[in-house]
Amino acid sequence: MDPSSLRTLIEQVAAGECSPDDAVRLLRRLPFSDLGFARVDHHRDLRQGMPEAVYGPGKTPEQCAAITDELLRGGLGPVLLTRASDPQVKAVAAAAVASGFGPGTVTEAGTLSTIVFRPAEARMGRVVVVTAGTSDLPVATECRVVLSALGFTQTLLADCGVAGLHRLLAEVDTLAMADAVVVIAGMEGALASVVGGLTPAPVVAVPTSTGYGAAFEGITALLAMLTSCASGVTVVGIDNGFGAACAVARLLS
Repeated sequence: MDPSSLRTLIEQVAAGECSPDDAVRLLRRLPFSDLGFARVDHHRDLRQGMPEAVYGPGKTPEQCAAITDELLRGGLGPVLLTRASDPQVKAVAAAAVASGFGPGTVTEAGTLSTIVFRPAEARMGRVVVVTAGTSDLPVATECRVVLSALGFTQTLLADCGVAGLHRLLAEVDTLAMADAVVVIAGMEGALASVVGGLTPAPVVAVPTSTGYGAAFEGITALLAMLTSCASGVTVVGIDNGFGAACAVARLLS
């Protein structure tokens, strides 16, 4: 249940197009539905402006399908299953088709996928996603898919790391016109500070687990971004493209 669908329901009751009993049945899904193994949060979009997403790892394909189906039935906004395996994607798509919602749109990000149903209408805000290297693209893909599902148009600037700074400087005008920038980098994570010094837009930095031994699977980039000399850079967790997209949505809402 999102603000738009709740408003529509109230208008339908007022106009006599929906009975009070039918409205009560719909509203019983608020604030959550208990599936036994999960409590599906139908109230989240009303509270936060973003619906609950389904995190794939650790769940069975059947659990993913049941949770996704419940979210699809409970509102009109976007529904996402993130970091899903192939069996999870197949189970969710089959259940959605059986319920009349279609198979969704699947985007691969490395070895895992994101499946999106009912992406939101276009929202204001130009978002630029910058990666330090090609190895950071799976995280960037997750971020971009979530941004698109939430209604944001985004531009990708790939392979702009500081080892070849001229590649980034060629895109200074693009950074200057952005309403928000997501910087995705592994290794030493220096790109976040450089971008933070080139644009007035909010910068959300994502450390990735790419890099050689001293990168410590993203810890070096994480600590570097947290101690950035570019004031105001926001940092999310390692490889968390989803979290970066949600941070941008909050900033631009």
